[in-house]
Amino acid sequence: MADTYLGYKGRIAELLKNLGLDVGDRIRIVRGDRVFEGVLMPREKLYGDRPIIVVKLDNGYNVGVRIDDSTRIETISRKTRRETLKPKIVQRKDLPHVAFLSTGGTIVSKVDYETGAVKPALTVEELLEWVPEIRDIAYIDAKVILNVFSEDLTPSDWALMAEKAYHEFKEGKEGVVIAHGTDTMGYTAAALAFAIRRKPGPIVFVGAQRSSDRPSTDSAFNLKSAFLVAARADFAESVVVMHGETGDTYALVHRGVKVRKMHTSRRDAFQSINDLPIAKVYPDEKKIEIIGRVLHRRNKDEEPVLMNKFDDRVALVKFYPGMHADILEHIVDDGYHGIVIEGTGLGHIANRLIPIVKKAHKEGIPVVITSQCLFGRIDLYVYSTGRRLIEAGAIPGSDMLPETAYVKLSWILGSHTDDLDKVRELMLTDFEGEINPRLTVNLYPRWVI
Repeated sequence: MADTYLGYKGRIAELLKNLGLDVGDRIRIVRGDRVFEGVLMPREKLYGDRPIIVVKLDNGYNVGVRIDDSTRIETISRKTRRETLKPKIVQRKDLPHVAFLSTGGTIVSKVDYETGAVKPALTVEELLEWVPEIRDIAYIDAKVILNVFSEDLTPSDWALMAEKAYHEFKEGKEGVVIAHGTDTMGYTAAALAFAIRRKPGPIVFVGAQRSSDRPSTDSAFNLKSAFLVAARADFAESVVVMHGETGDTYALVHRGVKVRKMHTSRRDAFQSINDLPIAKVYPDEKKIEIIGRVLHRRNKDEEPVLMNKFDDRVALVKFYPGMHADILEHIVDDGYHGIVIEGTGLGHIANRLIPIVKKAHKEGIPVVITSQCLFGRIDLYVYSTGRRLIEAGAIPGSDMLPETAYVKLSWILGSHTDDLDKVRELMLTDFEGEINPRLTVNLYPRWVI
């Protein structure tokens, strides 16, 4: 029996080997009255040792088909095998030098057009072969610093990314692009906004909602936009650059402390909250149009300062009706150093929970109150519940996103102080535009599903 073949094991490996099939061959799988036709793909770890064959359908999606004794597999055509001599890619050293740091995610996966498989594009050569337009935007130095799902990132990973970006600036890079999974990109963008003070150029986070093997992929468009911002934008902030609408017209530059992923799958899923995007990017025209406020201008003579310590004993808790006090009590008693609570409306929680906030304050644990509403700001002085929270020692989070408040509290406790009065002062200090003092424009969502 075959051991491993094309990543498959056991009976499936033996079956594919006996049929002489290879990745990229076009096959038809018949199970009863169901027919699956497409390109044979290598086995992914997701499927383990289960009797499943992975096929890429004509619509671009992969499907795993369970194989049993009644299943029939037919070969439609063989992959065309061809030897190609790839031209040497020469970069222009007269262009702005930009670092490309990869942490994983859909954005760094490119399609192998001979097999249909998706694989990481992690070298400069692979990146420029995939998106050749970038070679006219910047001179790129690419490094892989992590290769993890964004949901697996921790504050220690934020510290590592900040350190790497800091050293790229110290080496003379004019901008840094960080490829990142979209699900927690807002957290990391906020973390690096705080962790590197006096940035000489932009730190640009970029991701993709659709993988490069799908017709609707946004990978190349987002990458072109991100490198354009890193190389030429006149601001020096930590930002997220993603599609601005469903088509390929423009991308938006969102301030890293004011952005949230607002949709699970739309290409324009990211939106600035309680703020306008900093700019629109038209990559085909190589044009950047400032449409919002710019807080820090690009200055190559600026000397960056690294403050990348984060306290990983900070909790982010969402209040809900019927929430039991023992949840907050456990966090306090378990030795957490800070708590951010997503309250309702103007920043309220149940009155029965307020004694726990007071207990945390007495034990030197800061409690920051934000709102689940996202748009608008909290005000703890309007109703009696809010005033009781103030009396209990709660820190109002103004119009900060809950996740930004969480990152900021972690950074303050890690890089600055654990003195309650000082923590309060720093939480109420606007460092990177996380607190917008005035909301004078319509900042509601662009679209409603």
